[in-house]
Amino acid sequence: MKESGRKQGALSPCAACKLLRRRCAQDCVFAPYFPADEPQKFASVHKVFGASNVNKMLQELPEHQRSDAVSSMVYEANARLRDPVYGCVGAISSLQQQIDSLQTQLAIAQAEVVHMRMRQYGSSSNNIPGTMDMVVDQTNAGESLWSC
Repeated sequence: MKESGRKQGALSPCAACKLLRRRCAQDCVFAPYFPADEPQKFASVHKVFGASNVNKMLQELPEHQRSDAVSSMVYEANARLRDPVYGCVGAISSLQQQIDSLQTQLAIAQAEVVHMRMRQYGSSSNNIPGTMDMVVDQTNAGESLWSC
């Protein structure tokens, strides 16, 4: 069972103290969030934000919010290391472009379904007297609407 990011009875320092080469105190603010078996987690956060800033942020937050804050810092740090210019904003922008593209494809597919139904309805109503004839634009009938 782990307690404060360290094994009970062992004096193994957390990943932050190990990287900073300092003694890990019993009340270490990093220990619960940066366990010794995940050194890369703190290394990326330290590289982007700095240990002192992370320490200040964690101490200013209530304990019940610290875990979420660390998760956010780790995500932002990893995004910033992958894309130093845009970081998370680059990932969000890319996902937004994918959403826009998929929404366009969905609208095209829905229009194609309506078009097919109109054709089917038009061909089945030709034999019923008193129904209106539908005019379907046949200029692009050979092309698929899926080509974007």
